[in-house]
Amino acid sequence: MNRPTLVTAAALVAGSLLVLLRADAGEGPSVSFHKDVRPILQRRCAGCHQPASRAGKFSVVTYAHVKSGGTAGPGFVSGKPEDSPLYRMVSGRTPTMPKDAPPLTAREVETIRSWVAQGGRDDTPEPRDTITQENPPVYTHAPVVTALAFSPDGEMLAVNGFREVVLYKADGSERLGRLVGRSQRIESIAFSPDGKTLAAVGGTSCKFGEVQLWGVEQRKLIKSVEVGFDVLYGVSFAPTGKHVASGGAEKSAYLYSVPDLEQVMKFDNHSDWVFGTTFSKDSKNFITTSRDRATKLIEIATKNFVDDINYQVYNGGYYALARNPQSDDVAVGGEEGIVRYYSIFKKAARNINRDDFNLLRTYDKVDGPIYALTFSPDGAMLAVAGRFGEVRIYRTSDGTKLAGLTGHTGSVHSLAWNPKRPELAVGGFDGTVRIYKVPEGQMVKSFLSVPVALRVTRK
Repeated sequence: MNRPTLVTAAALVAGSLLVLLRADAGEGPSVSFHKDVRPILQRRCAGCHQPASRAGKFSVVTYAHVKSGGTAGPGFVSGKPEDSPLYRMVSGRTPTMPKDAPPLTAREVETIRSWVAQGGRDDTPEPRDTITQENPPVYTHAPVVTALAFSPDGEMLAVNGFREVVLYKADGSERLGRLVGRSQRIESIAFSPDGKTLAAVGGTSCKFGEVQLWGVEQRKLIKSVEVGFDVLYGVSFAPTGKHVASGGAEKSAYLYSVPDLEQVMKFDNHSDWVFGTTFSKDSKNFITTSRDRATKLIEIATKNFVDDINYQVYNGGYYALARNPQSDDVAVGGEEGIVRYYSIFKKAARNINRDDFNLLRTYDKVDGPIYALTFSPDGAMLAVAGRFGEVRIYRTSDGTKLAGLTGHTGSVHSLAWNPKRPELAVGGFDGTVRIYKVPEGQMVKSFLSVPVALRVTRK
């Protein structure tokens, strides 16, 4: 066995000391912001420190945000970890961040320290978007169907995909077009009353929300606007077609003019995500519902919050809202699994007991949260869906169950009633759109929500 000489041993010791000294000076293996630091910040910090909330006025979503810092000053000082708030908050025996969560691992802390010590350089690559209208998404699996809408003439069905809305003939027999935008998630879609425009809302989580208006005949984007820093939900058109509304994950609802998408109002009276919007029959008011368990009425002309429609707060937040096409009454449903049917306008003065005077009736409790509601065009039937085994069809007037639609795999997230035929489109977790004859409950068609390739060739 060969033994190292004294000279060799001395050289090894000197080399080890040099490595330690270089590590202390931040000269160890190069640490990447994009590949090493950013994933830690996204995983452990972005829940509280992102543009929608900015705890401590500090966001970690981008390099620029991290560098600008917050109430404690710039996020870091190049080459000086001990002078950098980002490092100080996550290091030491009792780190102050993440708040109310386990501390970062020693490896994660050291990654941040080394990156700052090495100068805190930005190596974020320039974004390269390979998905366009001419180069639409390619799928190996169909995504969750979160949005469905029939055109007013009953001839077209719009379905969400990844970054796109796919247009089909109403029976699913033919794909008519693909409307590809920027938002990764399309959460809600609606046709204008004249059928010429399609609105889609969604966004990319922790980056932006977006409202899109598409020309249906031309299959072209009319205009889009980015809204805040998180995803939008629950789009609806006013019956006049002059306004479009949506809610969002930033606890706000938004009202825009059509087609220029100028913001008319931002409504901030909710304390949690706003999942649904609709309008009164005369288009003078819009209605919102939220995970905060409230359903609210807003007057458009004065931009004033009028009142809560529901005076009693029940268990669990609301995820779905629908107005009866024939009246100023709305159905709401959510976590508690009970549909509550309200008059939009006051039936009696509020009293000290907060009696729920506007409540017209409730429907049978289902075994799980409710994610989608829609009325038949004549308002006589209400379809209810969510995380339970069937889509239920009720008679609106008395709550009698008329049918149960089965055949879905997993939860159902979207419903659309054909305005010209007694058919209901259903979509959800399994990525399949199913069309049922109602109220008979017979399934007449099923198809995948997007074109799925059996094999994808990567360049």
